[in-house]
Amino acid sequence: MYSKEIIEGYRAIFSTASIADACDQLIGETMFLPFSIKNRINEKKIVGPAVTILEDVTEEKLPPQHALDAIDESEEGSVIVITGCEALETVAVWGGLMTAGAVANKHEGAVLDGGLRDIAEIRRDYDFPVYSKTVTPGTTLGRFKTIDANKPVQIGDVTITPGDLIIGDVDGVVCVPKDKVEAVLELSQSIDERELEQAKLIIDSGSLRDGLAKYGRI
Repeated sequence: MYSKEIIEGYRAIFSTASIADACDQLIGETMFLPFSIKNRINEKKIVGPAVTILEDVTEEKLPPQHALDAIDESEEGSVIVITGCEALETVAVWGGLMTAGAVANKHEGAVLDGGLRDIAEIRRDYDFPVYSKTVTPGTTLGRFKTIDANKPVQIGDVTITPGDLIIGDVDGVVCVPKDKVEAVLELSQSIDERELEQAKLIIDSGSLRDGLAKYGRI
């Protein structure tokens, strides 16, 4: 969906902080996900188009069919995004078997507005980046079911549309709307460059104030 140059350009950005700042300036809306969603497996950065899955409450014991289908059918390099109501944080919407499927299909990572389990297995066998809100051993079976896929979803203040670019690192996760990907990348690169220059000036001059005065960035 995105060119190799776009994906690698975002991968080279030093931090999602630069991308979040670029989104603030160009879009004027919060595009970073809640701080509770973090990588529970490793420190790998992820960059890839969103594939969205929506879950809802049920008492039926049903497999997460939309998620299973998305893992097998989505483009290589996708980021599987799963969300639903707030109670989704009480159960694991992702685990070892889904990770195995994602690795087999060469996906980039998973972002969960819910729980994760099988952490030891995922770390040991796959080293696959999974960003989740919580960690819990509880299953979705008899509690939640997937009800839709590849529709716009909401996580915190952010609306994620299928195909939006998801970037995650140790600072958190940012969603870049697909029609703003090139512009946000260009501004993020500029922010990165100026911050490196500013940091060097602060070190060389021995003054934080001098760096702020020249570059106006904090």
